[in-house]
Amino acid sequence: MATMAAQITGSADRVPLRLKLQRVERRRKLKAFLLVLPLLLFILTTFVLPIGRMIFNAVHEDTLLRLMPRTMSELRGWDGKDLPDEGVYAALAADLKQSWADKTAAEIGKRMNYELPGTRSKVTSSARKVSTLSTDTYKDALIEIDPLWARHEVWSLLKRGSSAYTAYYLLRSVDLQYGPDSQIVASPPENAIFRHIFLLTLGISISVTFATLVLGFPVAYLLASLPAKYSNLLMIMVVLPFWTSVLVRTTAWVVLLQQHGLVNEALMALHILSQPAELIFNRVGTIVAMTHIQLPFTLLPIYSVMKTISPTYVRAARSLGAGPFYAFWKIYFPQTLPGMAAGCLLTFILCLGYYITPALVGGPQDQMVSYFVAHYTNEELNWGMASALGAILLTATLILYYVFNKLVGTDRMKLG
Repeated sequence: MATMAAQITGSADRVPLRLKLQRVERRRKLKAFLLVLPLLLFILTTFVLPIGRMIFNAVHEDTLLRLMPRTMSELRGWDGKDLPDEGVYAALAADLKQSWADKTAAEIGKRMNYELPGTRSKVTSSARKVSTLSTDTYKDALIEIDPLWARHEVWSLLKRGSSAYTAYYLLRSVDLQYGPDSQIVASPPENAIFRHIFLLTLGISISVTFATLVLGFPVAYLLASLPAKYSNLLMIMVVLPFWTSVLVRTTAWVVLLQQHGLVNEALMALHILSQPAELIFNRVGTIVAMTHIQLPFTLLPIYSVMKTISPTYVRAARSLGAGPFYAFWKIYFPQTLPGMAAGCLLTFILCLGYYITPALVGGPQDQMVSYFVAHYTNEELNWGMASALGAILLTATLILYYVFNKLVGTDRMKLG
């Protein structure tokens, strides 16, 4: 009986202990979550939400739906073949009158002008004239006011505006557009610039990444091989540019590379050049300045990996008869690949979003995607186009990262 009582008591004691352990584990996880909660909120508010808003703006456009509700409602029943009937024109006249009274006619014209250049002034003029119009046959009256309203492509545009979502900005960002019957067609050659801009951005980013790898690898090897008192001094020189802003470093290159700058004067003094070379406001200046700015981002991950490589591996290879270069190439170099992968990927992704450096030291033909994002945001106030360019750049970056992960493997990358 005593043994059975002890077993029952032990069983009763084990259940509360298990519950206590579960409570302790829950409290531990809750404390860990509370510790990282500020970081999660920061990432959510400064990274996730802005990107989500950007993607939303790339496909959301309700200007016509909001400012021309009567017309949009009537156009839902239009078959898109001939011109709309009298009811649609009457709704258009009512919306134009209302827009003139609310001073929103220019906004309607601006939205239509994105897809049909030259319509903004016509829409504003039509709204002004319709505001004093009194008739029962609005179709003939509106066409007489401006032949714009007899164009089938205008009504196709308005028909697309009956939805709060549009693919126009994304299509325009890859040099496509809507045709007269809302079919997708290629943009005219004079307007087809964005594919070239994306390829240019990709080309400059690859060039800068390659240049930083070629220049940074020997310096990283030197840093990892030198005694501490020398490597520390060299490391200070490597990280010294971080003490100044990107704008200051870019401006310094403007001074160095200009026609009578230090670089040209030195080359002519050494009789390498007979006249100043064009080193700025072109592709050369852009790549040189970006390489200087990005060099530490490629170098430091490589250096951090090299510091973890034991020199005994190379010595063992040499003792077995391998030559200096063979031992380096077969033993040492493969172990640096994770650092090279991390540094190159970091530099490449950062280069894709460069704005200030190409704007200051590059020429008109060297502006990258970020320049046009800033242009549409600050000058044209076309948030849809800016968001679409940003969304496509983000998508391209994610695709390249996916390909990189399949070829190299992000699990092999190391930052130290």
